[in-house]
This record gives sequence, C-alpha cells and structure tokens, in this order.
Amino acid sequence: MEFLLDYGLFLLKAITVVFAVGAIVVLIASASRKDHGDQGLSIEKLNDKYRAMRDVLRVAVLSKHEWKQVAKEEKKDLKQAEKNAPEGDEARKRVFVLKFHGDIRASATDSLREEISSIVAVARKTDEVVVCIENPGGVVHDHGLAASQLQRVRDREIPLVAVVDKVAASGGYLMACIANKIVAAPFAIVGSVGVVAQIPNFNRALETHGVDFEQVTAGEHKRTVTMFGKNTDEDRAKLKEELEDVHTLFKGMVSAYRPELDIDKIATGEHWYGTRAKEIGLIDELGSSDDYLMAAAENADVFEVTYKGKQSVVNRIQDAMSQIATSFADWTSSRQSESRYYR
Repeated sequence: MEFLLDYGLFLLKAITVVFAVGAIVVLIASASRKDHGDQGLSIEKLNDKYRAMRDVLRVAVLSKHEWKQVAKEEKKDLKQAEKNAPEGDEARKRVFVLKFHGDIRASATDSLREEISSIVAVARKTDEVVVCIENPGGVVHDHGLAASQLQRVRDREIPLVAVVDKVAASGGYLMACIANKIVAAPFAIVGSVGVVAQIPNFNRALETHGVDFEQVTAGEHKRTVTMFGKNTDEDRAKLKEELEDVHTLFKGMVSAYRPELDIDKIATGEHWYGTRAKEIGLIDELGSSDDYLMAAAENADVFEVTYKGKQSVVNRIQDAMSQIATSFADWTSSRQSESRYYR
C-alpha cells in the first residue's frame, strides 16, 4: 500500500510537470503564429469605435422605427459636416493617442520611439498627442530615454497630455511631468520623486562556506557596493553620492516642466493619490482616459497609434510565462474571494 501511495504521488508530480511544459510550448507556438501578422504600425480611429459601440446599444434599446430615424439624421449631419469641413491650417483637429505600459526596464520605449517618430512627421501645432501612462518606475536611464521621446513632442510645440489611470510613479512621473497637462484618476498613484538602490550582500555566506571572492578593477570607483565582496563605509558613501546626483537631475527635470511646484515638498520619494496630487500641483485635472478621449472625439478626429515590433523567442517565452503567472494569480484570487464570500 505504501508503495502504491508513493507511486501515485510520483505519477501526479510527473503529470503536473508535463502539463506545465506542454502549456508553455502551446502558448509560445500560439504567440509565435499570432505575432507575425501584427508587426509594424497600426492605426485605429477611436471616433468610429465609439460610434459603433453606441450604435450597438441604440439598436438594442430603440424601436426599429426610432433607430431608422436616428440613423437617417446622423447620416445627414455627417455628410453636411464633411461638406463644410475646412482645409489647410483650419482643418479639423487631430488627437494622436499612445499607450505606455511600463516595467522596470521601460521595455515599451522601443515601440514608443517608433510611434513618436511617425506622429511628429505629420502632426500640426494645432493637433494634440495624448499618452496614457501606466508605469511604476524602474531603471533610471531606461525611463530617462522614454521621457526624452515625449520631450520630442514638446520640442516641436505640439500639445502633449499625459493621462494616468492607475500609476505614474518615479520613472513614470518623470515621463508624465514632460506633458503640458497631466490628468489622473482620483485613486491613481502619482509622484515618488526619489531614487533607491537595493543590493543584497552574500559576503558572510560565502565566507562561512570558505568561498573567496576576487574582484580586480582599474579606477578608484569602478565598483563601489557589491553583492559578493565586503562593502565599506566609503563604498556606501560613494553610492549615496551617486543616488543624490540622480535625484538632483530628477528634481531639475520636474522643476523645468512644472515650475509652480514646491520641489522640496514633493521630492521626498513619497507618492500621492490623484485627489491629493491635484491639491499639491503634481497633476492638473482629475479624470480617466476614457472620459478624456470620448470628450476629445466630439470635436476632433482621435487616432490610437500602436507600433509592434518583431518579438524574439526569448520575449515570446517571457510573455508565455507571464500569461501563465497572471492566469494562476487570477485563479488564486478568485478562489480566495469565493472562500471569503461564499462560505
């Protein structure tokens, strides 16, 4: 009986491993087939999207006669608007929408630079660029490059608006502060104007096991705080000096684009929710990206611009693993909710 139980447990483990590997392979293959056809620049006119969504609901709630009347009137108004549409410098305003979903390495910057390049080639000073930022921050130079892409829009005097639904903190706020106007949802996380470095040190563990760590450098400060060597107070002081220098640059960028801010008050590394952020001047308006874009579509042509590059095998594997992790997290969360509310 004991043998059968052990064998059964081993078989279950083996089946679990095979299933997990198979799921990853299927996801990678699926992503590979799907990605090849979506490379390059894609444009979606949000006016048409909103109109189609509205019409679907109207068909459901209006009578057949009412719907025909509404559709006839709108078709007539649309033709008249096209006929009276101005040309040249007086042409209808265009709003170009970008979506930036950040991670620690700001990997979406590769797509952002292509999207910005295409927009600045055609946008007029009477148009507008809206960037929807969801970015908790990360590596300094990566997010600095992302911010510099938005700066290209400002340098050409094209109005730039940053909209934050969830979070624009640290490197995310470094990007958002470039905009002429920042709009954030009431509970969006904004700010975190600060710099942090966290480095584990395994030196004592290595010494305990009799492992020596050798590091040879040329240049007094080529390496300061390390993961495996023994760190000194001088090393820590040098790292602190470097962080303070980055913080000064960060504060200088925020002050340059939002000079009305009390920089010493907000550059403490703290973050604020949207409502509080508006009170202290970190943002200009409260609202969501949905409301802002739908309002813009009433008086302008709104285009969502997306660039998708070719993904490497490594990126497809990472995406597949991310999908598995997200699915597992969603499943765990749903089970916890069920156990909490349906006992």
